[in-house]
Amino acid sequence: MAIKHQTPMLDELEKGPWPSFVTDIKKMAEAGKEACADLLGQLELSYKDKEGHWKHGGIVGVLGYGGGVIGRYSDVPELFPGVEHFHTLRVNQPASKFYKTERLREILDIWNRRGSGMLNLHGSTGDMVLLGAFTEELEPIFGEMTSKGWDLGGSGSALRTPSCCVGKARCEWACIDTQDLCYTITQEFQDELHRPAWPYKFKFKISGCPNDCVASIARSDCSIIGTWRDDIRINAEAVAAYAGGELAANGGAHGQETKLDIQADVVDLCPTGCMAWDGKTLTINNAECTRCMHCINMMPQALRPGTDTGATILVGAKAPILEGAQLGSVIVPFMKLEEGQYGDLMDFAEKAIDWWDENGKNRERIGELIQRLGLSEFLKAVEIDPDPRHIREPRSNPYIFYKEDEVPGGFQRDIADYREKHAR
Repeated sequence: MAIKHQTPMLDELEKGPWPSFVTDIKKMAEAGKEACADLLGQLELSYKDKEGHWKHGGIVGVLGYGGGVIGRYSDVPELFPGVEHFHTLRVNQPASKFYKTERLREILDIWNRRGSGMLNLHGSTGDMVLLGAFTEELEPIFGEMTSKGWDLGGSGSALRTPSCCVGKARCEWACIDTQDLCYTITQEFQDELHRPAWPYKFKFKISGCPNDCVASIARSDCSIIGTWRDDIRINAEAVAAYAGGELAANGGAHGQETKLDIQADVVDLCPTGCMAWDGKTLTINNAECTRCMHCINMMPQALRPGTDTGATILVGAKAPILEGAQLGSVIVPFMKLEEGQYGDLMDFAEKAIDWWDENGKNRERIGELIQRLGLSEFLKAVEIDPDPRHIREPRSNPYIFYKEDEVPGGFQRDIADYREKHAR
């Protein structure tokens, strides 16, 4: 069908070197999707009026679920009937986003018959995002998907769909089985995923190693990052090969020079200065290593993570919605996470969420609650003793307070000793 609305301003977005979402929507409109044709018209009107023409219009969903569907209605349905209803469905993605082609075709077949045909693979949370369905089609879409083993993801003030990196399926640095853990968390918190009952949203994101390829430290209320607590393994022959130019730095990626300058490119860039290179031997003071992965990334055939693996648990990351962006804070420096043995993690998560649920204000993330009430209150709730690794340096973090009887000799002597030591 021909595109029925004139879109001069949208047409400008197709110019230039980059692919445009406008071109994709036009293709769907030309293929006969009325919703896509009217979406172009309403979007053009929004650009002209400099305001969005969507309204909420009430709660919409599927039977038994409080989340997974985001309601959206046009406020000018008489002009664009194809988007009078334009609801979004979030579909829970498989761990690490591994799909069989035939399973993707199942979703596409359902969506092309019953929805707009437009989708986003994937949303920032991880779900498949199906964009544009009429209210009367929600239950049939849901019924067909669930009959084939698919489920809706999270939305609203609920657990959002847990997500993870590729983990041990394809990454040699993975210290934990991210896929098994992600699946277990998804199953464990089904009620919290589908029925919003919390102050605001809560996200688990899982990275198999400190490279943190899913950026969990910046985006998740509970960040689980694989790590190790023994020594980095060193292959001295491979180190010599890197030094001699026989092996390319960083696997040859990013235009790295063939011959690696170990002193300048590795040792001098270590954030804690825990490495030394005398021209022949590389040594590492593992007690000072913060697991930044830089040296391992630069010399992947020479250095490997240790074998006593587990995860660091961080809490409180969020994007800048109300109080500004936050990174996660280390709460558990190391937790063993053997495959299928996640009891300690589940206990920790339940205590953290219960405290947040009881004390959080409406639309307050757990990290903001920790800021408001103090890290010490949170540590009491999750039954974890204060640890120096919770903070950067003594006495400068506003969250940790010690009672005088907890410090031998009292505060004044302790502070004086600290200042004298560092003055030297």
